[in-house]
Amino acid sequence: MIQHLVDGILVGSFLSLGAIGLTMVMHILRFANFSHAELLSIGAYCALVFDKLFESVLPVLSAKFGPLSITGALAVSILISMAVTGFTAVLIDRLIFRRVRQKGGELSMVFASFGMALVIRNIIGLVFGLSSELYSRDIAFAMVLSRDPLLLVKPDQVFVLFAALIIMFGLYLVLSRTTFGFSLRAIAENPSLAQVHGVNLRRMVAAVWIIGGALGAIAGVFYGLSYQITPVMGRDLVLPIFAATIVGGIGSVYGAVLGGFIVGVASNLALVVLPSGYSPSVPFLMILAVLLVRPNGLFGEARA
Repeated sequence: MIQHLVDGILVGSFLSLGAIGLTMVMHILRFANFSHAELLSIGAYCALVFDKLFESVLPVLSAKFGPLSITGALAVSILISMAVTGFTAVLIDRLIFRRVRQKGGELSMVFASFGMALVIRNIIGLVFGLSSELYSRDIAFAMVLSRDPLLLVKPDQVFVLFAALIIMFGLYLVLSRTTFGFSLRAIAENPSLAQVHGVNLRRMVAAVWIIGGALGAIAGVFYGLSYQITPVMGRDLVLPIFAATIVGGIGSVYGAVLGGFIVGVASNLALVVLPSGYSPSVPFLMILAVLLVRPNGLFGEARA
């Protein structure tokens, strides 16, 4: 059970990053974006492409960082992937979601996000094929943290956990200590009043998409480091990310972080009593439980 708990915490690290972007979009634009998980796929494959490119063009970047499977090429590729995925998120909003917002309602936005998810997923499948991909094909040996009870953790997983925590803390400082963070919260609470006070709504919306896309890219790469990347990884992650968002409370960044860890731990602990085939149903059951007991989540607030 201790091993499942540790694995759940590690899984929760990249679920939290994905949930942060989703909860910000849902809070400010007020629609459930079911295509958000596909940003993780875009980021993961974008990093894969640039990683292979840099390794072939600049072999010096193929050296690994200690026991990690991360190379200099992949580190640079992650930064490029964040920028590309953020730009892609803004582009999708400009071409699709903004036009639907102007002519339709929230339900139309939900249907549009479903369609966008299918389009992105199939494009990735057509370009890269349906087989899984790895950032490194070298065998990664796990570290023994404890022999009684036996606890095994891969170096990449430890890196993912600490890197995710650092990113979350940095985002916390930006949202709580800067003018940008205050403007973002003002837009979320009352867009009309915020615009009267000089806040540029269009720029804030673009910033939300950029942040969501960048965090999604990191989450996708971290998922690929822990497991493997496939064209359907967005489909597999959309329910856990939504569960993390709803458990933490829509609109709460801190709730999204805590919700990600709760969902990750619960899903892995469920393997102790349930067959592995039933594990994907755990996030769905958590969504139902939260909606019945505390509809606004742990840190969410009721909105008019």
